[in-house]
Amino acid sequence: MLTAVVAGAAYAYSLLWVVILCVPFLIAVSAVSNRLGMQTHKGLVDLIRENYGRVLALGCVGVVLLINLAMIIADLMAVSAGMSILLGQRRLDFVVLVAFSVWYILILHDYRFFTRIFLWLTVPLFTYVAAAVRVAPSAGWLLLSTAVPRVPHNPAYAGAAVALFGSLLTPYVLVWKTSTRRERAERKLFLPSTHSYTGRIVTCVLAYCIIVATASVLHVEHASNMTLLGATESLRRVVGNGGPYMFAIGIIGAGLVALPVLVASMSYCFSEALGWRSGLSEHPWEAKSFYVVISVTVFVGSLLNLLPITPVRAAYLSQILAGVLAIPILLFILILSNDRRVMRTTNTRWQNFWCGGAIGALIACSLLLAWRKAF
Repeated sequence: MLTAVVAGAAYAYSLLWVVILCVPFLIAVSAVSNRLGMQTHKGLVDLIRENYGRVLALGCVGVVLLINLAMIIADLMAVSAGMSILLGQRRLDFVVLVAFSVWYILILHDYRFFTRIFLWLTVPLFTYVAAAVRVAPSAGWLLLSTAVPRVPHNPAYAGAAVALFGSLLTPYVLVWKTSTRRERAERKLFLPSTHSYTGRIVTCVLAYCIIVATASVLHVEHASNMTLLGATESLRRVVGNGGPYMFAIGIIGAGLVALPVLVASMSYCFSEALGWRSGLSEHPWEAKSFYVVISVTVFVGSLLNLLPITPVRAAYLSQILAGVLAIPILLFILILSNDRRVMRTTNTRWQNFWCGGAIGALIACSLLLAWRKAF
């Protein structure tokens, strides 16, 4: 959600179109990735390795490694910074505690139980909905700004669009979905697909409200120069001086929900590419390599938290990277889900349209970003 705050503060309402466009993208991509795991009983990297070779599988692992590691570093920074706001201590004092908590949750297989608890900590972020209602301009103006955005003459605008796409499409979740759906299919545990769609739509609504609330109150010249405390300013209009604490609790909850998924999806990728036994339902002694990768990932992420970069800047840059590198992951998902040698049922016309649209939008924004950087 930090990316939405930055987008609103730096570019006002001009990026609301990205959030709206992501709704059908997310529904289509979620449906396809869920079906991919359920029908094949395999993870994404497993499927790439078996159907297109180990080289491409390792290439996909490299992409996921870059995305996940950047986001793990950023989320560890954000959660520890949130704790710093609440408890008044240095951010670095909490990094080891957060990292150990994530490792402990994954090793003990209780991540689903803990995730349900941490989800309640994200509730304060929905204060942004009330903030958006209170400080937003008229509904007509918002609709016009969404449908016909005033694109600023700013070379960094394309980067903000890529970052927002990356934060909402969350490529690491796509790898996670196919791998965990494979495990659930093997264990005959089927969950209604509406759960996934509801979560995606709620995320987009929240991102929209955050941009509106922030754009109405905050204005910064450079997107990544915002501080974490500065990001809480729009909440003061609703909850007063309690705004920073509400924001900190929400960021802690969101980070602790995302971190186990980020770490585990990286481990799934390595294990599937190399043919190792993997799965959070496996006992650590039966899938040693899988759990070693989890441990090493948590350690490296903690160590890289010493980098001289602010949590907001780290989160923003990691989402730009996620947006660019989501392109090959989405391409693989689209190709595999239409391969009749792999799937019992291939994509519908509308699923191909929206999945292809997501890839096209990311390619267009990434090329514009590259062109702006070059010239």
